[in-house]
Amino acid sequence: MKLNLENKWLRILLHLVAWVLIFSLPYLLRHSYDNLRPGKHPPPPFNSFFLLVNLIWMGLFYLNTEVLVPLLIHKRKTAIYIFSQLGALFVIMLMHWFLFTHLMPNDKNEPRQFSILAFLDFNIVLFILDTAASLAYRTIADKFKEENLEKERQKENMKTELSFLRSQISPHFMFNVLNNIVALVRLKSEKLEPTIFKLSALMRYMLYQSDEKKVPLKREVEYLQSYIDLQQLRFGDKVTVNVEIDVPDGQLEIEPMLLIPFVENAFKHGTTYIANPQIDIELTVRNRQLYFLSSNKYSNNQDETKDETSGIGLANVKRRLKLLYGNDHEMMILEKDGWFSVSLQLKLHDVTMYSH
Repeated sequence: MKLNLENKWLRILLHLVAWVLIFSLPYLLRHSYDNLRPGKHPPPPFNSFFLLVNLIWMGLFYLNTEVLVPLLIHKRKTAIYIFSQLGALFVIMLMHWFLFTHLMPNDKNEPRQFSILAFLDFNIVLFILDTAASLAYRTIADKFKEENLEKERQKENMKTELSFLRSQISPHFMFNVLNNIVALVRLKSEKLEPTIFKLSALMRYMLYQSDEKKVPLKREVEYLQSYIDLQQLRFGDKVTVNVEIDVPDGQLEIEPMLLIPFVENAFKHGTTYIANPQIDIELTVRNRQLYFLSSNKYSNNQDETKDETSGIGLANVKRRLKLLYGNDHEMMILEKDGWFSVSLQLKLHDVTMYSH
């Protein structure tokens, strides 16, 4: 079980426990103090004196960790810090003298007197340990804080980059779909109405699901199938499209719009300057493992007009896969014998919760 040290009250509790343990050690290890006889309990003034002295050491610790170290050590004002510690030691000595004078019992036969040498002999080690502990604590605390901030920065950077990549994919996709509709309008095709309905479904998905971290795999497949249907309405018999989708009914999830760039790329570069163009799409799921394959014939025609956005979909999806899955996915791109193929394999997870 991992403790959440960011919790304020948990930190306070841990500090209190640490101080109780530290200040209990002298009572456990020391059998006498000054002229107290063994076996006797110290009178109330001694208890009050030691309690207030312990509070002084606590004050020095937090003065260092919260004020002096950030203001002086972090700003490389080491000399000033050393003088501040000597000043703190002097103030602590005055406070000891005041408490000793007003709280410690005085024997008429042997009057007690505050001794600077006795104070230094008894407290100098405690002073050094207190100062060293405060420096170590602040250094470690700052290190953990910086590590947590770095993790948060990386997390926010990933969110920002994923959002940017999605924003690039959507306009590219819409550009192609609108071209399809323009072509159907010019042909005055009866397929225009179903095309608009398909586009409406796609827009609904893009507007309401694409911002989710994950979506049900079934919805992503429906989105993919609608896109393929739109392209088939556009090309008709001019392009052979083979689609095999085998997805179980189980509740599995995937990042939205993760697969569409592969299919989009296949239609974009596998339908022009090619004899008998053909596109094959395969999507299967076995034991929560997704296997996706997109293949299309391609042309080596050097006269083909290059689109400035050529390849933007694949470049973005590569980046998304790296951000989202790291080494937990396999992607291969192969160009051979006039065919361009992209295969993807990744692990799916069960649907947990969705908010609409």
